[in-house]
Amino acid sequence: MPCVIIPCFMKILTVLTYYRPHTSGLTIYAERLARALVKRGHQVTVMTTQYDPSLAREEQMDGVRVVRIPVAARVSKGVLAPAFGLMATKLAWEHDIVQLHLPQFDAPGVALRARLFGKPAVLTYHCDVQLPAGMFNRLVNFVLDFQNNMAGRLAHHIVTYTQDYADNSPFLSRYKSKLTPILPPVELPYPSPQVVSAFADAHRTKECKPVIGMAARLASEKGVEILLNALPIILKKYPKAQVLFAGTYQNVMGEQAYSDRLMPRIREYEIHGHWAFLGNLDPDQMAAFYPNLDVLTVPSLNSTEAFGLVQIEAMMNGVPSVPSALPGVRRPVQMHGMGLVSQIGDPVSLAESILSVLDAPQKYHGDLEAIKRSYNPDSIAQEYEKLFQRLLKR
Repeated sequence: MPCVIIPCFMKILTVLTYYRPHTSGLTIYAERLARALVKRGHQVTVMTTQYDPSLAREEQMDGVRVVRIPVAARVSKGVLAPAFGLMATKLAWEHDIVQLHLPQFDAPGVALRARLFGKPAVLTYHCDVQLPAGMFNRLVNFVLDFQNNMAGRLAHHIVTYTQDYADNSPFLSRYKSKLTPILPPVELPYPSPQVVSAFADAHRTKECKPVIGMAARLASEKGVEILLNALPIILKKYPKAQVLFAGTYQNVMGEQAYSDRLMPRIREYEIHGHWAFLGNLDPDQMAAFYPNLDVLTVPSLNSTEAFGLVQIEAMMNGVPSVPSALPGVRRPVQMHGMGLVSQIGDPVSLAESILSVLDAPQKYHGDLEAIKRSYNPDSIAQEYEKLFQRLLKR
């Protein structure tokens, strides 16, 4: 039997709908992993869509080649890019491994090309999709579920964040035989004390205490209204408390009706200094954001949230978290002991959990160095490397 030599150097094709500068947990994960694989000596090409016409069709970003396919139309939060298949054929042929980030409408076609060319196809499954209620969204959900399941059948292996999420996901529970949990890559720049202090001065975090952080898009699945409903209870005990909301809060795709419904109440809190929108923050700004918090909350409502990378970013800065009890989302607190889990969609439970953490912060300290090691992008890239090597040997 001939000896099969598996190269240490690999050409890795990463495929996803949105990539940087788009901001979401999925795109941040993909960017961190791609950069870490490049640093380990691999060639990484990211194939994605040109969701913004002003973006370059092709460029190098931190050593990663980014190829963007023009968009012809949008469907809900997705896009249609007719040339996607042609470019996928070319790039899949040129690479050793095809890694796809799901949810993604085009995933089955790309996974099929990998199969036809004898290249291992690996799915990184970030979350189930549950669009807001409505006839059209039900149709979109059905089509996306079908596409994801086709990709799952065609893929050689599937990666997810935690076994907890896998056990509770209708999609992942079908593919237990080819499933590996790998923690997500998390890193942040180290902020200087001057930068942290300047952030505090700009947002009055020394006088408006305690500070409750939320880092997300203003989207219905994120549970912003649960925090809004919890605030009156928190303010009774801490009348100077404020929420700092980091993330996109204007013109969020598919969320205008949700924003219109919440904004009148949020504006009232803004006027009285209990709420501040910070907008999208770059990594350096996020690094200054976390040390100014007393607690972070992730009150998400459904399985479109699978972990909450921001919880780990906060914990790395010594900040405890209060997530909802969603599968996967509850795991960071359960694993590291830095916070409390609240009931899903229950503002009273959220308020009580936040107050318990604020009242006794010393109870929720963790091993920060161990947390940083567990989520170091290089460590996560090594786990992917081992998986890719195993698949290539087959």
